[in-house]
Amino acid sequence: MNLHQLRFVREAVRQNYNLTEAAKALFTSQPGVSKAIIELEEELGVDIFTRHGKRIRGLTEPGRAILKSVELIMQEIDGLKRIGNEFAAQDSGSFTIATTHTQARYSLPKVVQAFTQKFPKVRLSLLQGNPKQVAEMVVRDQADIAIATEAIAGMEGLVSLPCYQWEHLVVVPPEHPLLKSKSITLEEIAAYPLVTYDAAFAGRNKIDHAFSLRSIKPNILLEAIDADVIKTYVELGMGVGIIAGMAFDPERDKNLRAITVGHLFGTNVSRVAIKQGAYLRSYVYTFIELLTPTLNRKLIDQVMNGEKDMYEL
Repeated sequence: MNLHQLRFVREAVRQNYNLTEAAKALFTSQPGVSKAIIELEEELGVDIFTRHGKRIRGLTEPGRAILKSVELIMQEIDGLKRIGNEFAAQDSGSFTIATTHTQARYSLPKVVQAFTQKFPKVRLSLLQGNPKQVAEMVVRDQADIAIATEAIAGMEGLVSLPCYQWEHLVVVPPEHPLLKSKSITLEEIAAYPLVTYDAAFAGRNKIDHAFSLRSIKPNILLEAIDADVIKTYVELGMGVGIIAGMAFDPERDKNLRAITVGHLFGTNVSRVAIKQGAYLRSYVYTFIELLTPTLNRKLIDQVMNGEKDMYEL
């Protein structure tokens, strides 16, 4: 048994059981991958994969248990490499953040700027996707941390910490009738076509839930993943927008007015997620501390060690 065999098994699963793609990802040959997997199965005395002819189709029951062990072993190997890199270069390396457009556009610029000034030798990358996608990027080791509001709190294989709270805003053009309301209601909002987030983004489930509780079926005219798109269509007079509070800037959005609607849709919590058991370089801790000063290395380590109830907003 060797590490190459374990890598081949893990990559075969990641590539949806396509050994040709697994070989490409690992810069080796497809016959070599196939042979190594067969040799591992012979050594273990069980089939890891189900097959149809020469093609693998899925995991057997023992294969699923073996994959869990493989993931743990490879995670420990990756951790050893990171430890070596950490002590070899304290202030340089690579750091990949997976996040949503809203976070990347509105919450992270100042944090990223402060981080790059502090660690100019670190190669920083931002990957964007919906909350589920960014969480999966961390699980698959494509990113070091994920930052999002939905989906990442309870995802298997991740631990997450709350960063900050925010509420939704209704955005309308100046002189809109809703601005005259002393305490805006769901019924008043639903009287207009709505422009808001796609179902996977920025607390949309809380918006839908609030209307559902009142048995109101709003007219969702347009869904988007980007608050800038939502605001553009509101400026055109196509409807009333519902966006994350962080996405509104009175200086930049001079053609719009904002109405706080936290009393209708509740409070949302943006979180940072890390792969369970991952080894974090010192500058990752620093980035998280810059993101939310209420977090520090001690709290992060407590959560990483399984003390999940140590910190909540």
